[in-house]
Amino acid sequence: MKKHIALTSCALAAIAILAGSANAGEKGFKQIFNGKDLSGWKGNTDLWSVRDGAITGVTKAEPKLTHNTFLVWQEGKLANFELRLRYRIVKGNSGIQYRSKVIDQGDFGPIASGYQADFEAGTKYSGILYEEKGRGILALRGEKVEIDGMKEVKKGKRVRKQPVKKVTGSLGDTAEMQKKIKSEQWNDYRIVAKGNHLQHFINGMQTVDVIDKGPGNAKSGILALQIHVGPPMTVQFKDIRLKKLN
Repeated sequence: MKKHIALTSCALAAIAILAGSANAGEKGFKQIFNGKDLSGWKGNTDLWSVRDGAITGVTKAEPKLTHNTFLVWQEGKLANFELRLRYRIVKGNSGIQYRSKVIDQGDFGPIASGYQADFEAGTKYSGILYEEKGRGILALRGEKVEIDGMKEVKKGKRVRKQPVKKVTGSLGDTAEMQKKIKSEQWNDYRIVAKGNHLQHFINGMQTVDVIDKGPGNAKSGILALQIHVGPPMTVQFKDIRLKKLN
């Protein structure tokens, strides 16, 4: 009996150590979604709701969206931070908007501009850094990039401004990264923003690493979740944890 009690005590101690290690990885993080309703978030409730403990965005064939729209976190602006969450998407495209701003109230809800941690039901864009209503794609999946200034590019009769990008390294093969992203299942997304250094991670693998020295690079702004125009889609978010950094 004494031997059994001793073994049980050791097992409990091991479990406590493992639990402590897991909690240590979450030290300083705060849940910013209560898992029950949209308290603390604002958007079009015809499109956004809570289902099965997850923030859920759903679009249908009718009415057809005419612009991208967002569910905006209401607890202020973020500067330096780490965000962790889980997402799931069925068809379509979505993303996590950060250091952004609401630029209009459209027919289907808030319209935002700024950095976006992209993801989709397709195979190319999950993990990239995109600037919504701004400079477009800043880093493709697998790229380490430095951005410095803008340049004019002529396409036919049109002249467009594009960011000056220098690819400084590789984080891995984009096709191999895609194999680790689970289609229509839950995936982990992590975003780290410190000064002008921006990093995205999906399921533990780093997908982009960006130093943004460009004009107008945002130092702070809102956090929001996206519903994208296009075919009917469903996107879900849960376990949303935030840690503000110095």
